[in-house]
Amino acid sequence: MNEHYTSSVLASLATRLTGRDRHLIRLVWTHKVLTCHQIAHIAFSDPTTARHRLVKLHRLGVLDRFRPKPPTGSAPWHYVLGEPGAAVLATEDGIDLPEFGYRRDRALSIAYSQRLAHTIGTNEVFARLYGTARRTSGCRLEAWWTETRCAVQWGKHVRPDAYGRWTEDGRTLDFFLEYDTGTETFDRVLAKLSGYAALAAVTGITTPVLFLTTSARRESSLHSRLQLRAAQMAVPCATAVTGPDGPEGAIWRPHDRRDLRLRLAELADHWPQPATYNEEGCR
Repeated sequence: MNEHYTSSVLASLATRLTGRDRHLIRLVWTHKVLTCHQIAHIAFSDPTTARHRLVKLHRLGVLDRFRPKPPTGSAPWHYVLGEPGAAVLATEDGIDLPEFGYRRDRALSIAYSQRLAHTIGTNEVFARLYGTARRTSGCRLEAWWTETRCAVQWGKHVRPDAYGRWTEDGRTLDFFLEYDTGTETFDRVLAKLSGYAALAAVTGITTPVLFLTTSARRESSLHSRLQLRAAQMAVPCATAVTGPDGPEGAIWRPHDRRDLRLRLAELADHWPQPATYNEEGCR
């Protein structure tokens, strides 16, 4: 995109993009890819309104989109940042487009990545929490860190799929998310606990690790294995299965209980956290 084109595009978009639009394209850039359903959860009260607005943002070029071909059925539109959208964000950040680091081929490469389903599954958790917080009094999603940001901050010890902070009715829970698609062996999944134990020892902050699986059978087997290992490592863990109930709901089974499902925020009472991370990932 040359300088003249950038200036003309920005002048045109200045009158067409709302604050919500700019917020959405920032989220899409930060989290690589969001589906139309996820964006509707995050920012719209009506799916039809969301769909119409996304079509317009695509026509303006601020968002690119693709639709994967699943083995059966059809997939929703998946949105990534478009080049004019990158120009808008670069201008907001006070930097040139080359410095911003956007390349269209790289943005669209997620469409062919073997990690697409994993990325979408992880983002689904936080899109649902975001939507619940927007609609529900007393709920807030206070942190939604990407895998990349987590790796920069804590990569010496752990590389969670995401880090979050959720507040509901006065309870606040910090947590690491491990989105388990079933492609890793149980031994490899359990081996991650040593890293979380090491991180807790270094920081003095014990943060629950939540394992979200895609099948009830997988979750049951994982929970059985976590009972002993999590206790040995002193790392609080919980398991759940993806489903119609949102991640804020009573779907989480603590590693030290087989007969109990708690709401996300209730885990804060089950495992009180005397200290949490700040914006820099420190105590």
